[in-house]
Amino acid sequence: MKKILDLISEEMIQAFTEAGYSADFARVTLSNRPDLCEYQCNGALAAAKTYKKAPIMIANDVVAKLTDNRVFEDVQAVNPGFINLKLSGEYLAGYLRDMQADENLSIEKAEHPRRIILDYGGPNVAKPLHVGHLRSAIIGESIKRMGRFLGHEMIGDVHLGDWGLQMGLIITELHERKPDLVYFDETYTGAYPEEPPFTISELEEIYPTASAKSKQDETYKEAAMQATYLLQHGHRGYQGILKHILDVSVTDLKRNYQRLDVSFDLWKGESDAQPYIPEMVEYLKKNGYAYVDDGALVVDVKEETDTKEIPPCMILKSDGASLYNTTDLATIIERMKLYHPDEILYVVDKRQELHFIQCFRCAKKAKLVDEDTKLTFLGFGTMNGKDGKPFKTRDGGVMRLENLINEINEEMYQKIMENHEADPEEARKTAQIVGLSAIKYGDLSNQASKDYVFDVDRFTSFEGNTGPYILYTIVRIKSILARYTAEGGSLEQIRIHAPVSGSEKALMLAVSRFNAVMENAFEEIAPHKICSYIYELANEFNRFYHEVKILSEEDEERKKGYLALLMLTRDVLENCIHVLGFESPERM
Repeated sequence: MKKILDLISEEMIQAFTEAGYSADFARVTLSNRPDLCEYQCNGALAAAKTYKKAPIMIANDVVAKLTDNRVFEDVQAVNPGFINLKLSGEYLAGYLRDMQADENLSIEKAEHPRRIILDYGGPNVAKPLHVGHLRSAIIGESIKRMGRFLGHEMIGDVHLGDWGLQMGLIITELHERKPDLVYFDETYTGAYPEEPPFTISELEEIYPTASAKSKQDETYKEAAMQATYLLQHGHRGYQGILKHILDVSVTDLKRNYQRLDVSFDLWKGESDAQPYIPEMVEYLKKNGYAYVDDGALVVDVKEETDTKEIPPCMILKSDGASLYNTTDLATIIERMKLYHPDEILYVVDKRQELHFIQCFRCAKKAKLVDEDTKLTFLGFGTMNGKDGKPFKTRDGGVMRLENLINEINEEMYQKIMENHEADPEEARKTAQIVGLSAIKYGDLSNQASKDYVFDVDRFTSFEGNTGPYILYTIVRIKSILARYTAEGGSLEQIRIHAPVSGSEKALMLAVSRFNAVMENAFEEIAPHKICSYIYELANEFNRFYHEVKILSEEDEERKKGYLALLMLTRDVLENCIHVLGFESPERM
């Protein structure tokens, strides 16, 4: 379906043209004075210079062509030359009936679907997820769902940190603790055990212990670096340990991401890109893109238009070791070879912007991607505590993600039990659903690039711009519809009617903007715009609910019209929260 703003614009273009003016001036926008009108056109002001006429004269000419137009119930020219528009209630109701009949609720699927690889998550193996991983997971998941909703092929990749010194540290510590493991027997040629030599709890303790030792013991650090070197050069036993580390870690990561309702299509890591590095290095040297500077291999990526210094992209350190640049460029090569995406979109901490500028420029300059392949960096801000500093536990440590989820769920459970007499088991399940909305909406309602304060008290409130408030609104709609059917009413073949009150029309106007909001939010990679929209929509519904006696309406046809509007409002809200990454319960 066309967006309602486009349909209004078509009428305005025709009116401008018929009045003898260019269609270029017929742009229509949402009104910035909703107390006066619903839409507005300011084109007469811009046209005045071209046609050497007073803006109000041009506006009057255009308005004259819109007399008796079926789309509008009121069109006015207002000094100095504004054109104020109010939609016809019947036209608006017809648009909403078309929405309701459309299986995609008015969303037009992409005419030319794009294949987009979404790089989000980025946890290190052998370490627990902590709150620092929250934003990438939540924002990335929402963008993935937005793209799919609009018909694009979205491929989510967790991109694990499974390479480098941390692996060597784990191997070294494991060797000290369990030297008799077959992985350390250079003469062993048999198959390695299926069972890993550690649990996830042991693994999560091994790494920080090894890291602390390496900072105090130079010999230990050298052993870890040697183990890293051997692993990266194919040591059979160490490769076997790496496989166990990945298996144990990924199983635990999947469990924790599942609690966030976040999923990935690819569970690849830095290690998957390693086979592409030697050929890439040779290619960059051979084709003159890379050169040696102070022992290191680098590629110049500065541009004439730069307003600040962009250092060369380092490919190999002076000792021949690879870096994040190396791995990320090799990963781009792998993705181009295996998936040939139209775009690769990275959802990463904004403090890594320089790194990605260097990598993207290097990839483009060296033709590692096609000329029309889009490389996009979406840098997100920091999640802070009420003190304005990065979110910590009460004792100052980095909070594990599962502990944060548990804390939010417990807060929601207590609130549900305080407000209602509820079955404790059902209340626990509801608390998990509502708790997830609190976490995700609390994050996504902020512009991704900005830092924000994670305020547990505010995010778990049932009032204000919060996830629980949105869910409470949806549940309220479900309750009204359920009560109607419980009393013998049928929701089959009911249709939306023209509005009879201001609050009903305001709700209908908000619902009609669904497709425009969804399309714009994806184009601008801005989930917060969906949050703003559903908060407005929830407010409009609640105003309508408080002003109109829906179920006690004596005119049965009018009541059915109200209920049809409620069904569409519910469907729009539920599609929006699904895209944001959470669902609604049946009761709260």
